[in-house]
Amino acid sequence: MVFERFIARRYLISKHKLNFISIISILSTIGITIGVAALIVVLSVFNGFGSLVQSFLMNFDPHLRIEIITSAPNQNDLNNLNDNLSRDKKVVSFAPYVSGKVLALRRDLTEIINLKGVVKEKANEIYGVKNSIVFGSDDLSDKSNIPSIIIGIRLADKLQSLVGDTITIVSPAGIERAITQFTLPNSQNFIVSGIFSSQNNEYDASLAFISFEYAQHLLGFRNFFQGYEIKLTDVNHSFRLKDKLLAEFDNNKFSVSTWYDFHRDLYSVMQIERWVAYILLSLIIAVATFNILGSLSMTVIEKKRDIGVLKAMGVKQNSIKKIFMYEGLMIGIIGTLLGVVIGYFILFLQLNYNIYPLDPTQYKIDSLPIELRLSDFFFVSGASMMLSFLASYFPANRASKVNTIEAIKWE
Repeated sequence: MVFERFIARRYLISKHKLNFISIISILSTIGITIGVAALIVVLSVFNGFGSLVQSFLMNFDPHLRIEIITSAPNQNDLNNLNDNLSRDKKVVSFAPYVSGKVLALRRDLTEIINLKGVVKEKANEIYGVKNSIVFGSDDLSDKSNIPSIIIGIRLADKLQSLVGDTITIVSPAGIERAITQFTLPNSQNFIVSGIFSSQNNEYDASLAFISFEYAQHLLGFRNFFQGYEIKLTDVNHSFRLKDKLLAEFDNNKFSVSTWYDFHRDLYSVMQIERWVAYILLSLIIAVATFNILGSLSMTVIEKKRDIGVLKAMGVKQNSIKKIFMYEGLMIGIIGTLLGVVIGYFILFLQLNYNIYPLDPTQYKIDSLPIELRLSDFFFVSGASMMLSFLASYFPANRASKVNTIEAIKWE
């Protein structure tokens, strides 16, 4: 082992001259360094954006939603479901909900919005409403016998509404009845008690919260509800809890969705983009490893007599192969280590000194989001070393098969 590494190091680092083969080896090292550094930086940025988008989306989304499918669920099933959720130590809070599309009116302005009825005491625990309020409060209690409503900041702009203004909500059932039966539509006035900003344009433009009881009345649920929404201590526990609930209860009675299911298409696109970026940037490393193959092949030709002499001295074929394998792997190791160090240094500068700032008015954040994951460092380094190994194998195998007599005779 020591002998093979010594010869490989001598071939790689020539003390006498800088020839064409040495230049190709240097370019191979630089290429691997750039590829590894670029991959680590880009994957960390993708991680940062992914986590940022997830936090924006989950700001008002529950971690788990259980929807009642059947029109008349068995009370025993509901009791069992409540018991299951109450016993789970990772369930922070859960509550029934109702939601639906309604018409919001103010003066001559009209908007179709998503209305969600929530239990007042649970609104902040499950949806984080209190932390997102920018004007007013998260109070959903009645004011002067008029119920309260909390709306998104973009919706407030559309309706030209401020805290304290009155908004009329008309339910779809009320509109249908008014048309078919020539009666007044089922409507209810609400006072705007708070305006929230969720960092999600869709929610800010179309979502409103009212108390659970008023939502039941407006949306025609009477004494019933649509299902339960749940907040957990660990978002990843939602997948295990979903599997557990689906295994225990009939799928025809309940539908269970996780936070990932709510925006599956978006998360899938983000994952595809991440893999596309990884594949494209891996081509830089692949090209660099092709240079390793070329430089080692030329080294085998240049050192043909040396190989013949070594074989004549009794060096085994396997040792000859190891010499050139070590030489290729040294290039890969040096390039990979330099790439990891440079990549980490760039990320360190961004995290601590914000070398690439963003306009918060346009992107809602003031710096490029970064999230370091040890798995990315191992994954990129492992891929780089694997490509270096494959590129080294064929020239090394060719070197081990050099004919001793032919190699010495022609010198």
